[in-house]
Amino acid sequence: MTDFLWKNYFKHTNEEKEISAILKENILFADLSFKQLRFVTNIVHLRKYRTSEVVFRQGEMGVGMYIIASGNVNITKEETHPDITKSENGIIITKLIAGDFFGELSLVEENGRRSATATAGDDTSLIGFFKPDLLEILERRPGVGVKIALRLGEVLGRRLKETTDRVSILEEQLTILKQQGST
Repeated sequence: MTDFLWKNYFKHTNEEKEISAILKENILFADLSFKQLRFVTNIVHLRKYRTSEVVFRQGEMGVGMYIIASGNVNITKEETHPDITKSENGIIITKLIAGDFFGELSLVEENGRRSATATAGDDTSLIGFFKPDLLEILERRPGVGVKIALRLGEVLGRRLKETTDRVSILEEQLTILKQQGST
């Protein structure tokens, strides 16, 4: 019995260290002290997914974000244009690897829907950080919550700017194609 307890204790301790190290490398948690990081580590959730297992589907309610601890995740979007032939898995938008994170918009959206589907590309471990977790941190440790929220705002702002830049480029290309088609 004692062996089981010690093995379980060390397994739990090693898992906490691994999660803490991954969180420390993530922009949302990079500014936290060791003590603050340990507090957050005890709140987040480690989830394991098998190859091709769906993490969430496009259109589902979003409740939080995920950080890839190991493995990889495919982000796909269902085809919505009537002229595009539907495929089983949709269009692959991106493939994310260990250290990447996704789903962060659901931390700030009220009743937001997932804009894409996330599927494990291989056996994958994800660290889940959900809206109730953020709210708990804001309530119990406001200073920590504010640090995370400010970083989250930075990330969302940067991603919005990148998306706006991409849309501008696509609009320019579309204008050129239209002009070439009319000549």
